[in-house]
Amino acid sequence: MHATESTLIRSVRRGKHKIFIGMSPGVGKTYRMLEEAHCLRQEGIDVVVGLLETHNRAETAQKAIGLEQVPRQDVTCSGITLTEMDTEAILARQPQLVLVDELAHTNVPGSEREKRYQDVEVLLAAGLDVYSTVNIQHIESLNDTVARITGVVVRERIPDRILDEADEVVVIDVTPETLEERLKDGKIYAPEKIDQSLQNFFKRRHLIALRELALREVADNIEEDAFEAESIPTSLAPHCNILERVLVCISTYPNAVQLIRRGARLASYMHGPLYCLFVDNPDRFLTKDESLHIETCENLCKEFGGQFIRVKDHDVARAIATAAQNYHISQIFIGESQRSRWKNLLRTSLTQQLLRSLKNIDIHIIATEKPSS
Repeated sequence: MHATESTLIRSVRRGKHKIFIGMSPGVGKTYRMLEEAHCLRQEGIDVVVGLLETHNRAETAQKAIGLEQVPRQDVTCSGITLTEMDTEAILARQPQLVLVDELAHTNVPGSEREKRYQDVEVLLAAGLDVYSTVNIQHIESLNDTVARITGVVVRERIPDRILDEADEVVVIDVTPETLEERLKDGKIYAPEKIDQSLQNFFKRRHLIALRELALREVADNIEEDAFEAESIPTSLAPHCNILERVLVCISTYPNAVQLIRRGARLASYMHGPLYCLFVDNPDRFLTKDESLHIETCENLCKEFGGQFIRVKDHDVARAIATAAQNYHISQIFIGESQRSRWKNLLRTSLTQQLLRSLKNIDIHIIATEKPSS
């Protein structure tokens, strides 16, 4: 096959994107990317470095030796000449795999594209595979959370879709203690920046929180991919839960509002999605007050960022079990009522049916305040 034919075949499919993500600078994302690139090169894959930022880290620079690097292009802005990744030169070179460091980087004004991730999208669209690196604080939707944790507003960000669309996301994880040691040993920043870093972004509590964010973000992506994969049988789906998923079962009783608030707090505490379910008996018409009550519950659920589910079914237990399976629920909350008939049903029939039909799901009967007489 001629080279031109090979290029044509590759250009009709989108390249694959693998992202190495970490909780902060210095965890080893770039080093790991280079390490994998060397292994692939030994297997005969044509690998080039499109953009590498060593930040004067000797170990990283040493690891890059032996890999072809595409020269950067000069970009002049306000009389100052800086360098950026030469996307056009990489496209002309047509390697199989391109390494691109610091995905969230903002290009020098005057560059063809504003952000480095946009350059990566061009490479992917041309059929080139890309390995890239990014820190968790650069994810757009986490920007406010990171600011609350660290007090630092991160200016360089990438859209969440970049992570969602990636073919593979690998979290490079080290303990906060290990990261602190690397910082003190001068392996992350220059000596004059070490003390300041330890007192600010690299505080122990900041690192712990950022580490949890990174691990949770990747776990969420893995879980969504697992549920979307057709190869995983529905019967096995409950075993795949990584994040907790809360289902609050409501009724026409007034305590449903209190139950939703309680469920929302628990879902927030467990960093999981909230669902509210109302099972509508087809043989029973709701009164005006009951209809308004259910509407209030739906609005409240949505205010908490939850999803409201309304189904018609004569069999309440069956409807709850079906919803639990369809939405991969891990925690079910049912409110205890002041009415003895419903209380007896909860204690026996409904609870027992759910326990028999659902495996690996926790069922909670939540005590709610009884109205004063």
